[in-house]
Amino acid sequence: MSAQPLALAVIIGSVRGGRLGEKVGHWVADQARGRDDVTVDVIDVLDHPLPLAMPAMGEAPAEEVRLVKDALSARLAAADAFIVVTPEYNHSYPASLKNVIDWHLQEWAAKPVGLVSYGGMGGGLRAAEHLRQVFAEVHAMTVREMVSLHNPWGAFGDGGAPEGADGAAKKLIDQVAWWGRALRTARREQPYTV
Repeated sequence: MSAQPLALAVIIGSVRGGRLGEKVGHWVADQARGRDDVTVDVIDVLDHPLPLAMPAMGEAPAEEVRLVKDALSARLAAADAFIVVTPEYNHSYPASLKNVIDWHLQEWAAKPVGLVSYGGMGGGLRAAEHLRQVFAEVHAMTVREMVSLHNPWGAFGDGGAPEGADGAAKKLIDQVAWWGRALRTARREQPYTV
């Protein structure tokens, strides 16, 4: 095991009022913090308001937008691995999450992404499957394991997570950590170019 802990970013992808994503994201972060081989940075998309209108290719964004983008870029670039928490809205993931991915392309490259989805009867599975395609395009790799929370609306109260969720989170974090260490070593030995 590497002496340097893996830098794991947990990304909360929803910005909707009354969202469950914040509770789910902090639950996942707490699961990861129980390990001695990772450090955790919780990134809430709500705290990084990037506009939907992007500047033309080669054109710099407005100063206030650049400041938000650069602050988030630094945190994404510092991560060795990601766990993305997404709800399912209308059979897919929220626009806020796609916007963050689109504003940051190189920061995802050659890094693993674990997915935690939540929603109704489908548990957000369609959102997660759509994200797999998007992350492949930005040269990130999604791990096989995932956490899917079906109808979790009342499950994240004082009692913690739904039954079985802690075990699923452990499997997911184990896989993300393994890939994160492997890809961090590979990037050091031979930088990945996009």
